Amino acid sequence: MVKLTEEHLMLRESIKEFTDNEVKPIAQQIDENEEIPADLISKIAEMGLLGTAFPEEYGGGGFGEVGYCIAQEEITRGCGSTAAFIGAHISIGANAIYIGGSEKLKQKYLPILTSGDKIAAFALTEAEAGSDAFNLKTTAEKKNDKWILNGEKIWITNAAVADVFSVFARTPKGITGFVVEKEFDGVEIGPKEKKLGIRGSVTNTIRFNNVFVPEENTIGTDGRGFLVAMKTLDAGRLGIGACCVGAAKEMLELSVQFANQRKQFDQEIVKFQAIQFMIAEMTTKIYSMESMLYRVAEKYDAGEDVSQEAAIVKLYCSEAVSEVADKALQIHGGMGFSREIPIERFYRDARILRIFEGTSEIQKLIISRKTIKNNGKWKL
Repeated sequence: MVKLTEEHLMLRESIKEFTDNEVKPIAQQIDENEEIPADLISKIAEMGLLGTAFPEEYGGGGFGEVGYCIAQEEITRGCGSTAAFIGAHISIGANAIYIGGSEKLKQKYLPILTSGDKIAAFALTEAEAGSDAFNLKTTAEKKNDKWILNGEKIWITNAAVADVFSVFARTPKGITGFVVEKEFDGVEIGPKEKKLGIRGSVTNTIRFNNVFVPEENTIGTDGRGFLVAMKTLDAGRLGIGACCVGAAKEMLELSVQFANQRKQFDQEIVKFQAIQFMIAEMTTKIYSMESMLYRVAEKYDAGEDVSQEAAIVKLYCSEAVSEVADKALQIHGGMGFSREIPIERFYRDARILRIFEGTSEIQKLIISRKTIKNNGKWKL
């Protein structure tokens, strides 16, 4: 486990307190209403949680990927929908600009995003370009000093609440990223998707109908956008890992508390070996998840290439949290199946973690290709 700095420990404590006081009390309401209240978003912005990872020169907290993962872990202990909102804003929406944008583009957009004055989203997925992300049909055609954008993106987190989109489209030179503002003529947001989990996190289709985008809003070099998108997703996958850790920790704590209170056959069920074994397995999963997550986040902050390691974190943690959720629900029995307590919501929310930011199957491809390229050699 990475030894956290004093600043990181203070960050964790402040966000834990914020989650306990502001997020947990309304988490069920967020799920049922399928909406994160505007006043909670304002409080999140005031806390500086919309710029945790970014350098202070862009208005961020300067805590890096490790700090961002701490924040997401603690927020997810309260509400997976809220963590998904923050993740789509920081880890992929704004981060694409930070990773691939010019200094002028960063100065233009990052300060208003880190402050929460504007909200960001990441628009890559299409009907025929989900796991096959290179197969984009959205096009960008150059006309004088502007690009004309046409196409449709689906399953875009934050689409309905975002002001700024990092959009990826096909040009004659390949794939290129663009910063598109919602106010640009021709941007159309579709209806909200009805989902199994993370219901408070809004997901919509975005259509681009002859949208004129200024040349200076290009993210990086024309034709090099796919690399920017993939590097952005490395950070996004670590953020997903953090959400998995936070959710798993909360479910373990709730399960132990319940097992200490619930009686069957005249004794607390925590005394049954079957329950103890489930608790042991949950604990072991969490230890492994947390250890790999922060080790890789630290390498990311050091500027190392962590594409394979990020895929390992995403694969292992997203699979593990579903196992923890299943055991947590089993320990709670019928109560775990009821919407009266949070376990049912955590169980539903956990399922998406194996899908977005790249399915488990895509993570396996990334991991195996790198291992095969290295002739099966592995080193820490």
